[in-house]
Order: sequence, then C-alpha cells, then structure tokens
Amino acid sequence: MIDWRHWHNESYLIGGLILFGWLYAILAGPFRERLAPGEPYPRSLAWRFYSALVLFYLAVGSPLDQIGERFLFSAHMLQHQLLIYPAAILFLVGIPSWMIDPFLRRLGCRGLLRLLTHPLICGLVYIIIYSVWHMPALYDWALQNKLVHVVEHVMFFGSGLFYWWPLLSPSKIYPPVSYAGQMVYLFGVLIGMTPVFAYLVFSDSILYPTYEYAPRLFETFTPGDDQLLAGVMMKIIGMGVALVAFGWSFYRWSKDPARARRTAAARS
Repeated sequence: MIDWRHWHNESYLIGGLILFGWLYAILAGPFRERLAPGEPYPRSLAWRFYSALVLFYLAVGSPLDQIGERFLFSAHMLQHQLLIYPAAILFLVGIPSWMIDPFLRRLGCRGLLRLLTHPLICGLVYIIIYSVWHMPALYDWALQNKLVHVVEHVMFFGSGLFYWWPLLSPSKIYPPVSYAGQMVYLFGVLIGMTPVFAYLVFSDSILYPTYEYAPRLFETFTPGDDQLLAGVMMKIIGMGVALVAFGWSFYRWSKDPARARRTAAARS
C-alpha cells in the first residue's frame, strides 16, 4: 500500500535543488552589482523561481512519485504535467535577463544557441522527447530502474524548458518570438502531440505491464480506465494550458502598437 510518510530525500535530488537555489541567491544577491549595477533585488522573480523548485520536488519527491511508479499511470502523467507546465514555466519567468545573458555570452557558440532556441527546434525537441519516452519498452524500463526514472524526469523538465522558451525566454539575446509566431508555434506543437495522445487513448491493449499488473487502489478502476484517464489528462491539460497561452499571445498581438500602426497605414 501507499506509504504517505515516504518522501524522497536522496542527495542528488535535495542537493541539486539546493544548488540551483544557492546559485540564484548568489547571483541575485552578492553578484548583482557586477551583473546589473543599480538593479534592485528581483523579489517577484525570486518567488517564481523558488516556487518552481518547490513544485519540482513535490512532483518527484512526494508520495505522488510512489503512486505513479507503482500503482497508477494517471498519477505518473500528473507528475510529468507538473514538471512540464508550472515548474518549467515558473523556472523561466523567474530568471531576469541580466542573470542569464552574461552566461549565454560566455558560452559562445551563438550560431548553435540560436539554432537550439529556434521555435521549430524547441517544438521538435519537446515532441520527440515526450513521444519517445512513452514507448512501452522505454517507459516501463523507467518504472523498473531508479536511475532511468530520474533521467526520464529530468528530460521531461528539460523538454518543458525547450517548449516554453519561444514564449517565455528570459534572455534579450535569444528573446521570445513575435506574438503571431507564438500562436503558430503553439498550434504546431498541439498537432505534433496528437499521435502520442491517440496512441494512449485508442490503444486496444494495456501498453505498460507495470500498470497492468499493479495492485489496484480502487477495485472498479481498471488498468484500461487508468490508461484512458492518463491519455485524456495529457490532452486536456496540455491543450488547456496551450489555449491559455494562445489567448494571452493573441491579446498581446491585438494590443501591439506596431501592428496597429501597420494596419492604419494599410487602410489609409
């Protein structure tokens, strides 16, 4: 049965989150005058960034991880949704441009970074990583092997950062695409995600043996029901978040002064 007292406190998980939190605190505190003289402490951004770290831990360190690993595919799907949406979004919007741009400049390889942050590449990276990890052999391997499971979750979070970069990039060197481009991008990603959704929802068999033979937490909730719920969660949550982002991009596009001037000039 589920042990609600079981929270993951592995050194690599806690240590990694503490490292990210410490780096942010150092850059936003003592190093801020070097990076951005006169810039105030980014209090609201810091709240978002540290909220992302907390959500990451809740997704992979709370008892939800045990439920998703041993009992319910839908719980595992919820973990991935938390990593890709609120955690990745808050992580990006919590970083000020003056903190990340000096790092990107020192990396060099501007051509490669420009390619990697191109919307087409970002969308493909997200779709491919998400889809490949749902292949039965790979997905079930992650459920049976702790190290592979950790890699899976890190890659889902990383793919979430790629997904949201064209919309929420904190960088002025590699900024978000135009509002019109954002709408096209979101529509394209939704279409690209349709095959994996259909694969889960319309499959005639249980795709993952771990969940097929897992102890049932609810007697009437069958493995087929669990798989259907996970697939619906994937589509509904993903589409819901994308539609909110699409609506926000459309609103900003409609209020864009440059677009208004171009429209007025075309009518005159």
